[in-house]
Amino acid sequence: MKVVLAGTGSAVGKTTISTGIMKALQDENVQPFKVGPDFIDPSYHTIATGNVSRNLDSFFMDEFQIINSFERALKISKSNMGIIEGVRGLYEGISPISDIGNTASIAKALDAPVVLLMDSRSLVKSAAAVVLGFKSLDPDVRIEGVILNKVKGPRHFKKAKESVEKLANVPVIGGIPRNEEISVEERHLGLVPALEKEKINRNIELWGNIAEEYIDLDALKDIMKTSSKSAVKDNKNKAKESMEDDYHYGHRVDLSIHEDEFNREHNEAINLEVTNGSKTGELWKTGNKVPLKIGVAIDEIFTFYYKETLESLEDNGAKIVPFSPYKDEEIPDVDAIYIGGGYPEVFKKELSENESMLKSINKFHNEDRPIYGECGGLIYLSESIDGLGMVNAIPYSAEMTPRVQGLNYVVARSNRDNLISEEGDIFRAHEFHYTKLNIDSTDDLVFDVLRGRGVLNNMDGISIGNTLANYIHIHACSCPNFAYNFTKNIAELD
Repeated sequence: MKVVLAGTGSAVGKTTISTGIMKALQDENVQPFKVGPDFIDPSYHTIATGNVSRNLDSFFMDEFQIINSFERALKISKSNMGIIEGVRGLYEGISPISDIGNTASIAKALDAPVVLLMDSRSLVKSAAAVVLGFKSLDPDVRIEGVILNKVKGPRHFKKAKESVEKLANVPVIGGIPRNEEISVEERHLGLVPALEKEKINRNIELWGNIAEEYIDLDALKDIMKTSSKSAVKDNKNKAKESMEDDYHYGHRVDLSIHEDEFNREHNEAINLEVTNGSKTGELWKTGNKVPLKIGVAIDEIFTFYYKETLESLEDNGAKIVPFSPYKDEEIPDVDAIYIGGGYPEVFKKELSENESMLKSINKFHNEDRPIYGECGGLIYLSESIDGLGMVNAIPYSAEMTPRVQGLNYVVARSNRDNLISEEGDIFRAHEFHYTKLNIDSTDDLVFDVLRGRGVLNNMDGISIGNTLANYIHIHACSCPNFAYNFTKNIAELD
């Protein structure tokens, strides 16, 4: 059983409705998913269901990886019900013509039925026109239901429902009334939820109640049963054959005929294939057997980790040891440190005041022991944030800015051997940050950013000693050698 909950566009209520449905069906052991490189919405899903929400992304993953990541998650949670929240509009990706990075690509890879979520304000007959347009654009996308959000009242809902069902021939399975209390504001890269945890918990309960009251959940479950098993099998075989032909995962998307609409270099980067040393049938490279302990910063501040990335480390002999740069006095007894993304710019005062932890990590760095940091981890490892002292393993200051500094899908190539990759390796990632690093030299930067922005002059990855830190976030499927290289280098340095 599976379904993709997709929007006609951004801000139509995808997160509230999707999370509400997940909450309402919690007792049926829902495995949640989110399309795209999002850390925030999955945190809502996880709270609502009790199962860790997973990301699916056709920029990071080929068809084989999408299918196998989906099925792997169901197996881990022992669930037979996968609910996937889309990103932006159903067809919105990084190109106006291809499917790469959009919700439709995930629905097609999984042969999952789609329930279309739409803002129905001031729409009656036009609601049918919208649904017809979405149906006709790509016949391979199966739109099997519609949920109307922000209906004015019962009369409006009845008329819009009749229009969609009779003119677009798609059942309307829900109509949510206008209520500002059940909406989620557009977020500043997720900074607000970290400060609103209690409110979010209350809201999720409310969203679940709304879903139970205004959505026909039995009809939704019937839609979830419509996926063709044979089609899924065919997709799996096709994806596996494609992978075996090249012995690596391809990301072949030819945008050359539309290069006037895009940055030429970005188009070329999109067509580059990820370096992949994994065996047939593996999502990422494994092989390291040396037992290791990796201290991972996990607390209210550092929250941005892909579950698969941590699991890929475990598959390479690593034991994950959580610690808190905010609350703990020093790092635990570990062989390496991994500091992911989060909100250090929001909690800079608290982090700066924990001097014993700062000294502990700085000492670890000065002993040339391995440290890897991503985005929030990078600026925490920097000299300072807005003048407040941090770890100072990376000898550059960071500052918060009023404008976004990086918001991109990224393609990067290693220009020299480093903690997580080898010279010439190509991998995919993403970046989103409002901070900038005050750096004026590229001497220590080990990644050439072929698509995206990075730290300076389209370069990223500051490597000093055995510390590596970058703005880009890595998913294990988009950099299949990450965990193998990281653990191998840790073992060799030990």
